[in-house]
Amino acid sequence: MKLFVSEGNPHCLKVLAALEETGVKCDVQYVSHEERVVPFISRPVLPALLPPTGPHLFSSNAICSYLFEVGGKDCSDLCNQWLEWETTELQPTLLQALHMAVVLEKGSEVSKVLQGPLNYLDQSLSKQNTAYLTGETLSVADIVMWAALYPILSGSSTILGERNSVKAWFERGAKLQSIQSAAQKVLQGKGLQGMKTFLQRQPNPQSKEIQTCTSSPAEAEESERVVSEEEMEAAALTWSKELQDWPLPEDRQHPILPQEDKKNILVTSALPYVNNVPHLGNIIGCVLSADVFSRYSRLRGWNVLFVCGTDEYGTATENKAIEEGLTPQEICDKYHAIHSAIYKWFQIDFDFFGRTTTEKQTVIAQDIFWRLHKNNFLLEDTVEQLRCENCQRFLADRFVEGICPHCAYPEARGDQCDKCGRLINAVELKEPQCKICRKTPIICSSKHLFLDLPKLEIQLEQWLDKSTSTGDWTANAKQITRSWLRDGLKPRCITRDLKWGTPVPHPDFKEKVFYVWFDAPIGYLSITANYTDKWEKWWKNPPQVELYNFMAKDNVPFHSVVFPCSLLGAQDNYTLVNHLVATEYLNYEDTKFSKSRGVGVFGDMAKETDIPCDVWRFYLLYVRPEGQDSSFSWADLATKNNSELLNNLGNFINRAGMFVTKFFEGCVPAMVLQQEDKKLLALVAWELQQYIQLMDKVKIRDSLKHILNISRHGNQYIQVNEPWKNIKAGDAERQRAGTVTGVSVNIACLLSVMLYPYMPTTSQTIRDQLNCPQSVIGTMLRGNGNFVCALGAGHRVGAVSPLFQKLEGDQIEALKKRFSGQQTTAQKVASSEAATAPAPAAEATAAAAADPERAKQLSQAVVEQGEKVRNLKAQKAEKALITAEVTLLLDLKKQLVLAEGKTPEPAPQKGKKK
Repeated sequence: MKLFVSEGNPHCLKVLAALEETGVKCDVQYVSHEERVVPFISRPVLPALLPPTGPHLFSSNAICSYLFEVGGKDCSDLCNQWLEWETTELQPTLLQALHMAVVLEKGSEVSKVLQGPLNYLDQSLSKQNTAYLTGETLSVADIVMWAALYPILSGSSTILGERNSVKAWFERGAKLQSIQSAAQKVLQGKGLQGMKTFLQRQPNPQSKEIQTCTSSPAEAEESERVVSEEEMEAAALTWSKELQDWPLPEDRQHPILPQEDKKNILVTSALPYVNNVPHLGNIIGCVLSADVFSRYSRLRGWNVLFVCGTDEYGTATENKAIEEGLTPQEICDKYHAIHSAIYKWFQIDFDFFGRTTTEKQTVIAQDIFWRLHKNNFLLEDTVEQLRCENCQRFLADRFVEGICPHCAYPEARGDQCDKCGRLINAVELKEPQCKICRKTPIICSSKHLFLDLPKLEIQLEQWLDKSTSTGDWTANAKQITRSWLRDGLKPRCITRDLKWGTPVPHPDFKEKVFYVWFDAPIGYLSITANYTDKWEKWWKNPPQVELYNFMAKDNVPFHSVVFPCSLLGAQDNYTLVNHLVATEYLNYEDTKFSKSRGVGVFGDMAKETDIPCDVWRFYLLYVRPEGQDSSFSWADLATKNNSELLNNLGNFINRAGMFVTKFFEGCVPAMVLQQEDKKLLALVAWELQQYIQLMDKVKIRDSLKHILNISRHGNQYIQVNEPWKNIKAGDAERQRAGTVTGVSVNIACLLSVMLYPYMPTTSQTIRDQLNCPQSVIGTMLRGNGNFVCALGAGHRVGAVSPLFQKLEGDQIEALKKRFSGQQTTAQKVASSEAATAPAPAAEATAAAAADPERAKQLSQAVVEQGEKVRNLKAQKAEKALITAEVTLLLDLKKQLVLAEGKTPEPAPQKGKKK
């Protein structure tokens, strides 16, 4: 018996709870939300149960009833009535409430949505006065409804209110191990947010409440916010001030160096590996987040240097060179250009984008090495390493793959497991294989140099205490760093048996190079040195420079422990990180990005979608994984574009500009502020202050919501005051229309400045359309924020046009299919082999040359194609379609035999049997 479930699916919580409560033996398989496991249904349906006999069950309540029946617990008539009520009454309302709380982020509305079902449940329990729904013994109905309500009730004690009967009943169930265990498996300890990806993919539940409640939680809260007289007068006073003539962010004089009277900000983004193309998760985790903060910092008037570059040394590059038949330097040149082009298209505004394969890198890395050596922070030790006798080389980290000793992932690398994230010593791998020839390596000894981290631990602790308490370190950065220290630091190897890397200058280790994680962070220094000969003014100047490091969480320990220890041990007054900003992971739909499987959008593909760069930037920043992992979703991208950008932000800015053009001949009218206008100015000023406070703390995603709140305030202001009607009435009404139009167009001007870090092209377009003075960009975000009247009476605006376009459903579906990896490995292999398949006469020769890597790919393709054929037969598909897919399967099997170095057996002769 097999049970198919998916994480984040609330229906699966019920069946897992029932399974544990009954103790029925069953093979549980976790699959993605999109996987079709019921062959006779064309759409994905989960959970699904395949019993020992009979068809699949795919109703969660039916599965629960079946499990209880197998477990020897029959379902009474009353029990069936409760299950029917749960399906028809509770479940639709509950899905509305979940959508409200998780997708729309309106948790305060949940009590209202659930009021009817909870009242009925409370009255029923109170009337029958029993411990459980059907009497004094637990039934499947209790398990089903406990599990259904658990995600939303366990996270809030206020929803039940004074419903004491249902409260006592629910608390009884919430204590059960079966409910808690199922919730942990489905929600992954994330509470309601654990269901976000699943709920985002579901059709919007149709309800009056949801259709009319379209605002965000921030908007709901702030619309009720009481604005004091003092706030209104202060906002009106700021409004009346003049713009200041500050330097524009674009007017940077290179080289940028620290200044005595300025706040000097040095921003680095984790150096991307040169050997691959960055996907959306890489981009938001590092360069895009760093770019937003750098642009914002310039608007604040801070002196900013933003550097990055490609990390080009190490085994990953050697591997890629072998794979593509190029030299390591040619690989570096090729992919450095690819990275540069991608970041240019995404408008990443580096001051300098360099690379690590430079002479400056060698000089600086070797200088730090000798300082560590001189200060006795290096150790020599002999270590056991894997060596491939066939290739005659030691296999450093990524030249070897095997089974992870911690989680049994079959393709763990020799330095780290991609699945569980644990660091690995290559000799710990089970069933290791050389990645070049696929032979089994042997264990040999090799002498290496180690950084003595234990000796530096006290210095590191003292520095960390200061940096984490005074700087803005993300919670995950602190947690990951502390976990390393809690486990106790160990000496860490800094040399590798490779050719491609920064050479170790020590005569006893002249055949070795520096390990990439000792060498790569030094790239920040060498890249800056290639930008300016005065690089030490940034990197050896801790009193004057604040260093911000941006990265994904997997890079944290190297930036918070290993690299700082290298610089502390060098004792050369190096600038150490003050603010370590680490994101969680961005996933693609319900899975991981995979270039080989064609899953997900990679940097070089985004341009091909015809979706503007600014829309990509906006959405990635909207779902930026700040506190927990998040997912890219095509459906959600369309929703955010169409609702937030088109209907909210774009609608407001376009209406404000069009009113000036249509009603006032393109000139901003005179404005006479009333209390209502001053209240709006105060609300906008408060949102601006929140934006600044959050951005100062590098809360990039949260800050973005305040931009959208301002445009919502503006839309509501226009809607209430109806300038299109007042313009046709008397003088007083026309003056009112003029004030509303003038205030609105000035809010649009402010929004153009606040948008600049997020959507630079859109920001410029708005300023061009409104003909904003250049000085607005340097004024609005100074201090605590300055919402001044930048477009006074008589100011002439330019040509106004819509900023955004709607993303249509068919367009999104096509893109989703294109990047879903639905082109199977079988199809890719078959198409790539079509032109090169060996003729029958040459098959004997081809068989002699085995290709292990090709055989591995083909083996996977055969499995996938075989599964496809079986599904088509189970669905009773058309014979012609089945025949075509069977032909492809046979061809793949034939290619697999050749790739394995075997001679294919002759095809059977057609004819009558004898």
